[in-house]
Amino acid sequence: MSYRKYGHFDKKSESFHITNPNIPRNWYNYLWNENYISYTSQTGAGESFLQDNLGNRISLVKDRGVFLCENGRSLGLCGLPVNEERDSYCCTHRRGETTIYTERDDISSEFCIFVPREEPCEIWTLLLKNNSNIKRELTALMFLGSGFDADYQRQGYNTEVASFNGELNGVIIEKTAKFNGSRRQAQGFMAMSDVVDGYDCTYNAIVGPYGSFAYPTIVERGHCTSTEGCGEKLGYALEKRFILDAGEEKEIAVICGIAFSMEEAVAMKRKYSDMTTVLDEKRAMLAKFAEETDQVEINTPDAELNKMFYWLKHQANMGARWARVRHNGYRDLTSDTDCLASINPEKALERFIRILSYQYSNGYAPRTFIKGEIADRNFADNTVWLNFTATSILKELGRKEILDIEVPYNDGSVGTIYEHLYRSVDYLYKFRGLHGLIKIWGGDWNDCMNTAGLEGRGVSVWLSIAWYRACKFFAEIAEICGNLNDKEEAISRCAEMREIIEEYGWDGEYYLDAYNDDDRKIGSHECEEGKIFLIPQLWAVLSGISDKGREIIAMDAVEKYLSSPLGTRVSTPAYTKYDAGIGVVTTKPAGVHENGGVYLHTIAWKVAVDCLLKRADKVEEDIETILPFRNKVVSGRAEPYIMCNSYFGSETGYRYGTPGQSWRTAAGQWFQKALVNYVFGLMPEMNGLKIDPCLPPSWSTCSITKWFRGCIYNIYYENSGTKVKKIIVDGETINGNILPLKQGKVEVIVITE
Repeated sequence: MSYRKYGHFDKKSESFHITNPNIPRNWYNYLWNENYISYTSQTGAGESFLQDNLGNRISLVKDRGVFLCENGRSLGLCGLPVNEERDSYCCTHRRGETTIYTERDDISSEFCIFVPREEPCEIWTLLLKNNSNIKRELTALMFLGSGFDADYQRQGYNTEVASFNGELNGVIIEKTAKFNGSRRQAQGFMAMSDVVDGYDCTYNAIVGPYGSFAYPTIVERGHCTSTEGCGEKLGYALEKRFILDAGEEKEIAVICGIAFSMEEAVAMKRKYSDMTTVLDEKRAMLAKFAEETDQVEINTPDAELNKMFYWLKHQANMGARWARVRHNGYRDLTSDTDCLASINPEKALERFIRILSYQYSNGYAPRTFIKGEIADRNFADNTVWLNFTATSILKELGRKEILDIEVPYNDGSVGTIYEHLYRSVDYLYKFRGLHGLIKIWGGDWNDCMNTAGLEGRGVSVWLSIAWYRACKFFAEIAEICGNLNDKEEAISRCAEMREIIEEYGWDGEYYLDAYNDDDRKIGSHECEEGKIFLIPQLWAVLSGISDKGREIIAMDAVEKYLSSPLGTRVSTPAYTKYDAGIGVVTTKPAGVHENGGVYLHTIAWKVAVDCLLKRADKVEEDIETILPFRNKVVSGRAEPYIMCNSYFGSETGYRYGTPGQSWRTAAGQWFQKALVNYVFGLMPEMNGLKIDPCLPPSWSTCSITKWFRGCIYNIYYENSGTKVKKIIVDGETINGNILPLKQGKVEVIVITE
């Protein structure tokens, strides 16, 4: 099944148009600023919340509804119900806004949602046009489910109140909430730019005890009841009546926001009651997103990949600020910022400084910060990612002085970025268990391997390999800074860890994944289930740890044991029974996520690894696998414009090929980085931009534009190849493969073989 049954990319690459709301599942768009994030599907499904610096959250939106009523008939303007007859429907997701277009009976509508650059709110605009030759009297009903008050539970208690506020011209719910270090009075509101003709404040008045957002009571009734709410589940609904002459159109704005005083709420409402201000803010927001991500563009023979690349950059930008959204994962923020550095190193540095401030002064880093607290959650790997990200930012910018920037630790003490990096590798070097390997504790990258090392003896072979890479990167950073003693110490420690891993991490044909507290191997041919894991093999190549050629043997084993028609599995065979010595990964259904599924984050790493090994045919296979519109099993079942976290394996039966969660994954970020740094081969160095590509065989010609230290390199590749034969810069052949540093636009021709 092709995704084209449901929509298509815009010709300009900036949008995706969904032309059929009845998709097998909702296709989402994420909208955010630094403190407020929202998401919506092609039917208005989604949520939103405001967050402070320690992860306290105040929820606002729980799905949306917009309907138009006329003479007892109704039309869903947000795509619900999905099987409703319409003359036309189109949902356009752009980076920063979603607009849903509908038309029926000569009435057309444009319903748009966006989040402004600063305020904690989302703005809705509704444009109605009468395309008939007679006057029309219409009623618009706009409502949202409330996340602001307590969740609804059958036979439960709901004690909050909601009311209509004339100055606000909308519905408001008040409560106390913990935010920015204190408990404060907060207001969640829905206000309209024009005078409202009715309102409702309760879930029962809007949806009804037996209705839904697709078939709500308020639409059956055709109007609001203008009643307030007390002691039951609350909601927000506003009614607006329109009288449109033939050919006439009218537009209103609705502001759904969170404030900490009535003055703040009213100021927000007044600002965005002016439609000129609304449209100016939307343009400024779209320009901001473009500025943050459009420093790199690609052009390959795959037009859809080129268009998806716009969204991959956007996904990296979101992840570097919002991690996986469900919580503020430290590893996620750090790794996503590493990916962001390849397209916007200045923004990455800003985000990196923020991330470092949550690190402990001993070098350890927490799993997350949420609900007002820094939460460790017994994860061992969080701090290992810091040196990867710092190296990417440092080499993109070429300014070693950034390492002298002082950043506080989470206890208030202060260290330079360089000191943060040293402490991160030093902490893990001393955090060792069985065989001298680094402890797995309550999990490494595999979150679900959470009981393998809680007693403090179990170790992670993968984390030890990743630490080797981090320490090697730190040795290079120390040399750049002239700290030769630190450099020599790091090199010595790397050599020590290499010997340990080669002795205790090798399983004869590939690398082990871990040892648990009982010294039992995980990811070994000796195991009944989970005999081989993908990521230790990938990171053996990424780290360069093997001096015996074992990484080649390991990657051959990957192709032998982990390849499947759906893609490369994360492990095999999948676990079918619970193992208390490993963790909850063994409770997941076989073929789902980390338990033998095709995990796309690891596929993105594999793209980079196959490039390093110059296996161009495998690079092409990896790209075909990971793209949701190219994978023959997946196409049409996931958003074609963004990455999801996984595809379900064959063991899941009818769920085979089902895509996992979209947006909230590192797959898109790392795929974007793999394309720029490894496929096109643009690897930053302190002395310039190195070119070392590994192009898929079908890419006979391709190009990439990249901003780098004040220069805009327009780079054209001739022939698909893995080896650079000649590089021509502004008409002159250069020696080597590092581009000269210049200002302005520079044309580069790379001839490969």
